[in-house]
Parts: sequence; structure tokens; C-alpha cells
Amino acid sequence: MYELILILLSTLLVSLISLIGIFFVAVKENVLKKVLLLLVSFASGTLLGSAFLKLIPEALGEGDGVVAGGSPFVAILVGIVAFFLLEKFLWRHCHERECPIHTFAYLNLLGDGVHNLIDGIVIAAGFLALPTPNISLGLTTTLAVISHEIPQEIGDFSILIYGGLSKAKALSYNFLSAMIAIFGALGMYFFASFFPSLTYLLAFAAGGFIYIATTDLIPELHKERDLIKSVAQFALLSMGIALMWFLKE
Repeated sequence: MYELILILLSTLLVSLISLIGIFFVAVKENVLKKVLLLLVSFASGTLLGSAFLKLIPEALGEGDGVVAGGSPFVAILVGIVAFFLLEKFLWRHCHERECPIHTFAYLNLLGDGVHNLIDGIVIAAGFLALPTPNISLGLTTTLAVISHEIPQEIGDFSILIYGGLSKAKALSYNFLSAMIAIFGALGMYFFASFFPSLTYLLAFAAGGFIYIATTDLIPELHKERDLIKSVAQFALLSMGIALMWFLKE
């Protein structure tokens, strides 16, 4: 029971990081609109960095490159195709009803939900490592998750705002997505012996992130024609990738 309390408190702390967007609530709408594409550039970098520098390497390490039933790269491909199908379905539904929210906002919530589920599992696994409870490893794992969640949650909030959600909805939806980590943590605590390899979940989330960044966000950035603003976008995208590289451990 003691380790369960530690796991839940740590997972809740990580989930609260999703509310970092509250710092943008006080920003005036006209100012936010001017910097929003720059934040989307940063978000694109964090998604790509998270996929290629964290999720895919972890998936390969989890399964030693090849796992039963195929390679993690198959799961990445499945993730990309699945998100394509979801967007096609959502786009058709929204086209018929003229939805004001871009589909990539919903897709980002889904992809981030899978990512948060994995975070909860990883945090619980740290505390459950021998000797149980392994407080040192659990806290180290929690801090590692927090370090890469901060830039990614800023990006997620920016994507939701750019996708058409209000600030209040973006905050609440992002927080609900983050709370999925609780289910991952509880699943690991109560059913650890039945847990399969995380390889496919990691790879699927990576595929989703790659799809969102390359098909939805980066094309939006190409709409900017001003040279100085375009350079700034590239700088922010590169910064997002570099930050995820720095935090990849």
C-alpha cells in the first residue's frame, strides 16, 4: 500500500504539469495569435524529438530491435496509418457539420493520451523495482518524466489553442489526457505480472506523433511567407528537437 501511495502521488504530480498552459491564460488574444505559430513550431520539434529520440529508441531497447510478431517499426507504421484513418473519419464528420476545431487537436489528445499511459506505467515500474518499494529509482524516474513533459505540455497546449479550442478547454482537455497516466500506473501496480512488452505502445505513440507533426503542423508553418518569421519558426522547431535530445535520458 505504501508504494501505491508513492506511485499515485508521483503520477499526479506529473499530470499536473499539463496545466502549465495556465501561464498563457493571461496573455491577450492578439499577442497570443502573433506568437502561436512560433509555439506550434516548438511543438512540432518536441513531437519529432520525442518520437525519434525517446519513444523509438526505447521501443527498440525494450524489444532488442525485434520482438515476437515483428519489428517495432511495424507498430510505428500502424500508428501513422491509424492516425491517418482517424483524421479522415474526423475530417469527414467535421466537414459535414462544419466543426470549428481542427482534427489535429483531437489527434494530439489521443497520441498524448497513449504517451501519458506509458509514463504512468514507467513511473510505477520504477517504484516496483526490487527492492520494493524502490524509492530512489521511482523518484528518479518521476523527475525524468517531468523533465520531458514540461516542454511537451507547452507544445500540446499550443496545438490545442491553434486547433481552435478555447484556453479553458485546452487546459481541461490537456489535463484529462494527462490523467490517463493514473490508469497506466494502476494497471502496472495491480497487473504487473500480466503486462506485455511496452514495445508496441511506445512505437504506436511515436507513429502518432510523427503523423501529427509532419502532416498537420509543419504544413501549417509553410503558410508563413515572411522570411524573418520563417527563420524564427525553424529556430523554434530546432529548439524543440534539441531540448528533447537534451532530456532524452
